[in-house]
Amino acid sequence: MPSKVAPSKYKPGTRSYTMSRIRGKETSIERLVRSYLFARGLRFRKNDKKYPGHPDVVLPKWRAMVFVNGCFWHMHEGCARFSIPKSNVEFWTTKLTRNRQRDQEQGSKLRAMGWRVFTVWECQLDATHRDKTLDELYQAIIDPDRQDESIKPPIQTKE
Repeated sequence: MPSKVAPSKYKPGTRSYTMSRIRGKETSIERLVRSYLFARGLRFRKNDKKYPGHPDVVLPKWRAMVFVNGCFWHMHEGCARFSIPKSNVEFWTTKLTRNRQRDQEQGSKLRAMGWRVFTVWECQLDATHRDKTLDELYQAIIDPDRQDESIKPPIQTKE
């Protein structure tokens, strides 16, 4: 009986190497957000280890923190860029679910400390949504009364 395992697009040993090269800091989307905020005159600290979750951008003057999340690694629901890998499903489901739970716990801790927490998703920074997303983020940060902490331009939904 023929095997029903789909052939991998990677040669043996290549997938592990490829995944090991993905870093959690200094990603292109983080640099994009930081350069926009800096150009608009906001000054901040980056990846500050004093706070839960090591926020990507910490704006003490505005009591605001920004997390720039990749859709895959943080399980962005309803997004076309997120899907559980077809191989080793149990491992990936456990890992990615834990990432999401950790994000929620860290956000709760930061809010309890009096911070406003904003999350920007990778799909919101594509070429068609980038300007609107970044402008909305900037406006949310400089409005100290704004408690709505979600930045919501349309996401790319699965079809």
